[in-house]
Amino acid sequence: MILDDLRTPIVLAPMAGGPSTPELAVAVSAAGGLGFLAAGYLGAGDTADRIVRTRALLPKPAPFGVNLFVPGAPTPPEHFAVYLDRLGREFTLGEARFDTDDWDAKLDVLVTDPVSVVSFTFGCPSAAEVARLHAVGSEVWVTVTSVAEARIAIETGADVLIAQGAEAGGHRGTFVDRAADDAADPLSTLALLQLLTTAVEAPVVAAGGIATGAGIAAALAAGAAAAQLGTAFLNCPEAGTAQLHRDALAIDAPTMLTRAFSGRRARGLRNRFILDHPDAPAAYPEIHYATGPLRKEARAAGNADAVNLWAGQTHGLTRDLPAAELVRALSAETRNALKLALSHTIQDC
Repeated sequence: MILDDLRTPIVLAPMAGGPSTPELAVAVSAAGGLGFLAAGYLGAGDTADRIVRTRALLPKPAPFGVNLFVPGAPTPPEHFAVYLDRLGREFTLGEARFDTDDWDAKLDVLVTDPVSVVSFTFGCPSAAEVARLHAVGSEVWVTVTSVAEARIAIETGADVLIAQGAEAGGHRGTFVDRAADDAADPLSTLALLQLLTTAVEAPVVAAGGIATGAGIAAALAAGAAAAQLGTAFLNCPEAGTAQLHRDALAIDAPTMLTRAFSGRRARGLRNRFILDHPDAPAAYPEIHYATGPLRKEARAAGNADAVNLWAGQTHGLTRDLPAAELVRALSAETRNALKLALSHTIQDC
């Protein structure tokens, strides 16, 4: 198990859409954690190139992972036509289309050129797909947001579960995103972690709202095998985070869940676009592709009110440090926090 061999229980979240780079993954893996490449939104060729570049940059052999988006099903156009018509009166839109994110071809790449870990978001691969990856020596990790999803992942053959709590930035990793489920509050990281470690027999990586060594220590104390951090690495120089996004992280602004930009619930910094479109329908990736031009224009114009600024609830704790230095600082903080916790004695009642 890769988790048993890490020098520090820190996993880099695979942040698709820009922040994920080979350089960031390499820095985290070389510092003793587990770096990840995000293959979401990339074609198979680009994914293969990034894997090759990551291996070339590693100072010595070290594990790293690749994350894939599990494709869903097309959404009937009538479910999102009214929303896009409204947006089109104000913004330039692209084609609202469905695709599988080059799913089959990327799986072929990962079977041909295996990596240590392949993780999945937005669903669970089939048992046959898991078996293909196991056959070439890759571990399979699946992002889950509930006990029900965790049981599906384990039955399918997943080696590790990534417990994504409501505090996490970016897209929710739910297997199916439905507006009908919005009335139910999503589970926090700590709540989900406790439920999973009781319900299933598998290592669990805690994800969501973790930005300090104390946070990592808390996750470990609650039963996690490691902690996955994403927002905490957005300001690292190795990250491909846009300057507009970096600047926004420094602002004391709340985050909220929205479908306005992509048609799938995601947590980002609250801005005018999110507030103006609270009832955006569930239609991913159709809305994601439709809003691509308006997001590109907003970034070019420096308009933070019309671009997705994905961030977790603890974004105010993000540090401007090289990734390896951040891993080392977090590791030291984690050790100190665990020592402090052990130094306290529990008094008999």
